[in-house]
Amino acid sequence: MKFIMFTKHLQGLDVPDIIKALHAVGVQGADLCVRPGYPVNPENATTALPAAAKRFAAEGLSIPLITTPGDFLEPTDEATIRVYAAAGEAGVENIKLGYWHWHADDGGYWDQVDFIHRQLNGFSKLSEAYGPRTCIHNHSGTSMGLNSCAVMNLVRGFDARHVGVFADTGHLSIVGEPINMALDIVKSHLAVMAFKDLARSPGMRGGAVVRMGKGFVDWETAVNTLRAINFSGPISFHSEYSGEPVDSVIDLARIDVRFIRALMAK
Repeated sequence: MKFIMFTKHLQGLDVPDIIKALHAVGVQGADLCVRPGYPVNPENATTALPAAAKRFAAEGLSIPLITTPGDFLEPTDEATIRVYAAAGEAGVENIKLGYWHWHADDGGYWDQVDFIHRQLNGFSKLSEAYGPRTCIHNHSGTSMGLNSCAVMNLVRGFDARHVGVFADTGHLSIVGEPINMALDIVKSHLAVMAFKDLARSPGMRGGAVVRMGKGFVDWETAVNTLRAINFSGPISFHSEYSGEPVDSVIDLARIDVRFIRALMAK
């Protein structure tokens, strides 16, 4: 398993400073946020993503995963094709899509599943053509992939080399099955893990990110299950400590990594 860090909350840093932050946290690479307002974004990806990958490699780091904008859902868009082509050139293994959400007035759940299947067929072809696997992230709320059973309704039947699941411990702890059951359900398509902890927060549809070990995630079972199923993919430390300055996010992410390494050493 390779430890990487989600760079969403490193916004404002350029690529060299992101690299310094990753070294400070003690991870092996990035879940690189490729969104507007970041050093690499959908508009400049053709040149900026391969260039970033080279700088990472020169520092002993990699980019196994990129995270796209929340509305990155149309396989025929010029920007989508540009990002897939750039990711393939950069050696990125996985691309996290945006989010399809259930709407009561949009034909019903199963009609929406059928629509997503058609969209994923297009994304699967992009993955086959350019290399990076298309991944759907578990997310609480009305996300169509909110837990393992729901996300398998979307990805089942697709080649796992081209379409996979990005399982999230935090969101699964809010709306998911028991973590060992959840991982068993998706193991045929499990490509990437997101590590974070969540707890219920008044007024929030999902949950609030809390320090690892302070929320609902059963960390010991999660780690043991990943070992049992021989998971070897990247683990993205989300460290989504909103409102904290970047330096504090880096410090908290370092503590998160130390927490998981201690569990794994047992």
